[in-house]
Amino acid sequence: MRIQPCALPGVYEITPTPRSDHRGYFMRTYDRKIWADHGLDRQWVQENESFSQRKGTIRGLHLQLPPYAETKLVRVTKGAIFDVFVDLRADSATFGQWGSIELTADNRKMVYIPSGFAHGFCTLADDCAVAYKVDNFYTPAYEGGVIWNDGTLGIAWPLEGEPVISSKDSLLPSLQMFTRMHQHRDLKG
Repeated sequence: MRIQPCALPGVYEITPTPRSDHRGYFMRTYDRKIWADHGLDRQWVQENESFSQRKGTIRGLHLQLPPYAETKLVRVTKGAIFDVFVDLRADSATFGQWGSIELTADNRKMVYIPSGFAHGFCTLADDCAVAYKVDNFYTPAYEGGVIWNDGTLGIAWPLEGEPVISSKDSLLPSLQMFTRMHQHRDLKG
């Protein structure tokens, strides 16, 4: 398993190393000792899966607010996504910056996203399944997020036309509004 830091501090790209033979492959997607050796040991308390039928579906940009802030470990089990993470930690030198990684069932990569980051993705194929572990329990009253197309973020979504998006996600606030609403809150939980 290869664990590499991304450009935004606290985010990691994880690439499992499958062992293949004539039957197929076996791979480890989590090993507490290896993760602890990299300072990433978490107590995962929930695992979720989303399924999107159509290419061009955007989900996000979401986060949980403290005291229910979550670290996420995201991977694709079917299809491909353009995965995006945005630093919303007010005290961070990279506040308001975003990064991305292409996660596919074929490349088997995962991304580790710490609390204080908003997360979202755009499907690059039809019929995408995304699994993610979190280290805190989902609590609807502590949902937060930023609108996917905020101009100050300038995320280069790989879209061909209009996205498929939920009405709830289309009503998320701008980065500026989110910052005003949570200016006195430590988002790292």
